Amino acid sequence: MAAGQRSGAPQGAATENKDRNDRRGGGRRDDRRGGREEKSAFVEKVVSINRVSKVVKGGRRFSFTALVVVGDGDGTVGVGYGKAKEVPAAIAKGVEEAKKSFFRVPRIQGTIPHPIQGEKAAGVVFLRPASPGTGVIAGGPVRAVLECAGIHDVLSKSLGSSNAINIVHATVAALKGLEEPAAVAARRGLPLEDVAPAALLRAQAAGRAESAAKAGA
Repeated sequence: MAAGQRSGAPQGAATENKDRNDRRGGGRRDDRRGGREEKSAFVEKVVSINRVSKVVKGGRRFSFTALVVVGDGDGTVGVGYGKAKEVPAAIAKGVEEAKKSFFRVPRIQGTIPHPIQGEKAAGVVFLRPASPGTGVIAGGPVRAVLECAGIHDVLSKSLGSSNAINIVHATVAALKGLEEPAAVAARRGLPLEDVAPAALLRAQAAGRAESAAKAGA
């Protein structure tokens, strides 16, 4: 019996240790995997990442900056700029800042209501409406902002600085300057037909009908 007890004791200890290890590590791995699988409802695009350095007494300290554009792809967009010692942390800070600066963009059938030019610092960006199927004719920084805002057909031209930060902020300035045809007509005291072209009004009516059909389905 004594020999049997001695031979059984290590088996019981091994089983107990295995259960303890499973309780310690298994749940954490599952939680971490579950956390990674959660996806954000917003569209996030990293426009640029730069490494910056600060000279101190002991040498140089390096950090990273990230310019991030976040939007829901349905008329809401924001731009953020994050800085941290690691790239993922800088992107996370940029995303949080972008969410705090959300604004609505007027759209008609996936394009903008009228031509507009936005200026910010040395950046100058010109945007022009386009017919359905044209696509986003724009460079990288401008394209990131327009796609996150849910604009699918537009023509653009950068007329100023080639710096990505200036271009992005100039694009945001242009989008913030857009106005709905109804708002322009109300401000001028004129009928909507006298302010907006007939083709624009037809496209707006078609967009509303399509939205109503989707809501009803």
